[in-house]
Amino acid sequence: MEKLIITKENRGQYENTEIVFAGHIELEANLGWFKAGRFEVRGHIYAEAGTGIEAGGGIEAGRGIKADRGIKAGWGIKAGWGIEAGRGIKAGTGIEAGGCIEAGWGIEAGWGIEAGTGIEAKANISAEFRIFAGLIIWRLPTEAEQTITCRKLTSGTVAYGKLIEIAPAE
Repeated sequence: MEKLIITKENRGQYENTEIVFAGHIELEANLGWFKAGRFEVRGHIYAEAGTGIEAGGGIEAGRGIKADRGIKAGWGIKAGWGIEAGRGIKAGTGIEAGGCIEAGWGIEAGWGIEAGTGIEAKANISAEFRIFAGLIIWRLPTEAEQTITCRKLTSGTVAYGKLIEIAPAE
């Protein structure tokens, strides 16, 4: 699959545009927050250390989405595989992944959250409506794949999965 690499040198060509690409997108390290109108890629979207992904619209990848800084979308975030952020994940509407959703900080969705396997946040999780973990359709999920782990669920209803709230160490 073809790869589009966004660097300090070419970032101006892509920033604040709608990026629709049939391959993978990789953003080099230390770009800070890279903002596009929207991302729609067939492959994965990876942002190296010191780089975050932000879209005024939605972010959609046929494979995974991974960003060191974090992932923010004015609309939804959707990945065929997993979604992983070194910091937080925030979407104006829903967050959906075929695999696991992991955040170094919190996860916030304007609507709901769906994960094929587990959901894990080091801080809080919030959603306006429902949260699902373990929605694998081609086999039965393991108990671990059905867990939603966070410091605190501040809003939303766990419709499918097991919530595990972990208090921070004192």
